[in-house]
Amino acid sequence: MLRGIRTASKGWLGKTIMGIVMALLIVSFAIWGIGDIFKGFGQSTVAKIGGSEITTEQFRQIYNTRLQEIGRQIGRPVTPDQARALGFEQQIIGQLIAETALDVRARQLRLGLSDAEIAKSITEDPAFRGPGGQFDRSVFDFRIRQAGYTEPRYVAERRKLSGRRQIVNAVSGGLTTPDGELEAQNRYQNEERVIDYVMLEAAQAGDIPAPSPEVLAQYFEERKVLFRAPEYRKIVLLSLTPAEQAAWIQVSDEDAKRTYEERRARYSTPERRQVQQIVFPNAEEARAASERIKSGTTFAALAAERGLKDQDIDLGKVTKSGMVDRAVADAAFALQQGQVSEPVEGRFGTALVTVTEIEPEQVRSFQEVATEIKREIAMERARADIQEQYKKIEDERAAGSGLTDVGQKTSLPIRTIDAVDRSGRGPNGEQVTGLPQGVDVLSSAFSTDVNVESDPLEVPGGGYVWYEVVGITPSRERNLDEVKDRVEARWREDQIASRLKAKADEMVEKVKAGTPLSQIAAAENLKLESGVKFKRNRAPEGLTTKAGDAVFRTAKGGAGTAEGDGASERVVFQVTDIIEPTLDPNSPEAKTLRENLKNSITQDILNQYIVQLQNDLGTTINQNALRQVAGGAN
Repeated sequence: MLRGIRTASKGWLGKTIMGIVMALLIVSFAIWGIGDIFKGFGQSTVAKIGGSEITTEQFRQIYNTRLQEIGRQIGRPVTPDQARALGFEQQIIGQLIAETALDVRARQLRLGLSDAEIAKSITEDPAFRGPGGQFDRSVFDFRIRQAGYTEPRYVAERRKLSGRRQIVNAVSGGLTTPDGELEAQNRYQNEERVIDYVMLEAAQAGDIPAPSPEVLAQYFEERKVLFRAPEYRKIVLLSLTPAEQAAWIQVSDEDAKRTYEERRARYSTPERRQVQQIVFPNAEEARAASERIKSGTTFAALAAERGLKDQDIDLGKVTKSGMVDRAVADAAFALQQGQVSEPVEGRFGTALVTVTEIEPEQVRSFQEVATEIKREIAMERARADIQEQYKKIEDERAAGSGLTDVGQKTSLPIRTIDAVDRSGRGPNGEQVTGLPQGVDVLSSAFSTDVNVESDPLEVPGGGYVWYEVVGITPSRERNLDEVKDRVEARWREDQIASRLKAKADEMVEKVKAGTPLSQIAAAENLKLESGVKFKRNRAPEGLTTKAGDAVFRTAKGGAGTAEGDGASERVVFQVTDIIEPTLDPNSPEAKTLRENLKNSITQDILNQYIVQLQNDLGTTINQNALRQVAGGAN
């Protein structure tokens, strides 16, 4: 074929034809997305750092994994819209770029560890130790598999990590915390203020007559946006969850009894024994000790002779399966209480074993667990049926059926919410009941349009929720008659707040003029709280954070005012003393503070280094590919 192309392109006509063919190929590449080759940035790449790339698929896997982790932590899935609102994709790509930049510089500097050193670091990792305290291959395999790694991939990641650590240590190693910064931080955290204060409440605002219609109308006109009716949506919901399906499944006593017998171990608490052992350096000493036990020497006396304390011989109250040494376990669970075993050849030497307490096995009867078992069986059967139901529902939707029709054909309950706003409240201002738990239906419903077919939401623990927006009531301005009570209540709150602020300002001016706060409180019939002491950001009970902040902005002897808990409260205070903290540089508190400051400085320096490193290497981000992954597109 290649020979034919060369032959055909020798003449001027052949060259012209081949030129047209190649031009068409280039155009077709551009149409199908291969034109990115000529632009230097393909959709398969999210970012480039120096000569390294972060692929779209690599980023997609990490992005989805992190979203799932957060969803498990907060107890509900995080939607793509929520993740984008938080800038989640930017945070992840920033972290990946920083790691890749460090990897590139580590390769440039030829940093890293040898295969032997990598192997040593893995075998010495406490995370991979078995019951005996040594490296356990089975534990290693289980842990990395659980984290989603193969052995070669884990070793490669470990090698990268070693290079990054060497750079980090070089950049930030040897840093010390300046004494001046330590002193300033200690003062900021531990300085205490002592205040006297009084609290003004609604009663101190006096009698507030009802507003005239003109005043109320003007107040409403100036604040119409506060009383605007939100957008409401009418939503049809169809849910398919194991819990809902299980409620309709009947389980016979025979099936429950069969399951009880199969899972009997789940309904029993195994026998536990308080076990003690003395390990001897050789079998001869163990046999000699055993003969002494038979002659009347107690186990405790034997341990005391060998200088062993209770914690040296006590294995705790254990189950047979929970004991590391199988030979010792067999011996211990064959003894009567108080009996001492014959010498046992264990993993750590020859031992004598005794049992000081026996806690018998406890088995819950079928009658005690019958309801629980039937519920479990029903849930298992429901989960098995859900996928079949899911296929039927999706087939019906693909054929053009709406959710209401789908519900009728599949005999699944349909719920219609006539009006709900983004916060989950109805037109009456109360929370709408019956919304599915575990999924954020409202965020999804408010991001689509009427009669738009949307993908179902997955429910944690199994199951799906389908939703359909069938109507939208736009946001609108309400008239005064609709919200008159709310407007008047808001007007009254503002009046109280305004009067309390004016009264508080007047009291502060009197304190500044030399009148004691105690005298002012007595004249106003207010309760004076005296000698209240607290640290920054730790306002005492009765004071808000805003009041605490205002106190620490006020000099000794000065007075001030701040908002209380709501519009109907106002605090007036006077700073009577400032207690400056002392710090022993050798105290544990100073060491902890110094270490925290060092970590903070280290992080700042490292961040600056990574930013400069990314600039030096050259870093570009494919925002289109980033948005594609964050938007859930393929």
